[in-house]
Amino acid sequence: MAPEPELAYAALTRWYAQHARPLPWRETTDPWAILVCEVMSQQTPVARVEPVWRAWLERWPTPADLAAASPAEVLIAWDRMGYPRRALRLQEAAIAIVERGSFPTTYDDLLDLPGVGPYTAAAVVAFAFRGYSIVLDTNIRRVLARWHGQALPAPSQTKAELARARAFVPSGERAWRWNAAIMEFGALACTARAPACEGCPLAARCEWNLAGHPDDSHAHRRRTQAWEGTNRQARGKIMAALRAGPHGYEDLLTATALPPERLGPALDGVLCDGLAEQVSGQFRLPLASKP
Repeated sequence: MAPEPELAYAALTRWYAQHARPLPWRETTDPWAILVCEVMSQQTPVARVEPVWRAWLERWPTPADLAAASPAEVLIAWDRMGYPRRALRLQEAAIAIVERGSFPTTYDDLLDLPGVGPYTAAAVVAFAFRGYSIVLDTNIRRVLARWHGQALPAPSQTKAELARARAFVPSGERAWRWNAAIMEFGALACTARAPACEGCPLAARCEWNLAGHPDDSHAHRRRTQAWEGTNRQARGKIMAALRAGPHGYEDLLTATALPPERLGPALDGVLCDGLAEQVSGQFRLPLASKP
């Protein structure tokens, strides 16, 4: 049987106190710093996020600072963290916060910000405002799935999964502690490929562990994300070249080492997403300037 919520809370918060990583965003409740962290951490490992997060907040410590920057500065600072559209959406969120006159404090108001979805809004409520929210990232979903007998959660989040997660979130200030503890537990202990079941404080209550680690029942529905030869790879090469400076089309062919049939569609996508612009035959970052 899956652990009771009170037992799970006691076990994981105790584990968290002993094993949590000393990540810098855990030392602040500044909602802007938390929002930047959460946006950067989407699709990007923590080890790559931390130095960029530090540099970003040193340069743009408030939403107003980022709102006043040029998109080119923002994209250069984003560097190679991937999915650079996130950087522009974060700047759009900063502009919205400045226009609003204050940082939104509720889940619904946070959802109104550009680029902020249910997970990010819930995380900001929990970790910046210490409020009640149901945070469901990949790590938390995996832990809860295993407690209920599955190797991994379904590819897409379901209403039943959200309801199950809600049952474990305690009231009051304990909610954010729970969210932080179970997220870290999933990241460090109950990992996707090598879960540390022997040292798990709830191994005796984990249905997946008790069942002998059955295979992933959703494996046939999952897609392996390729990289070599993809449009994402081509876009990454283009953005790396443009971060170094403006390029003509022929120069981009040389700098990216992409064949024309790959460069063309990827470049069109970069232009359509507002990640670059064409001026006088040169492709450059939007409103290009040096940081």
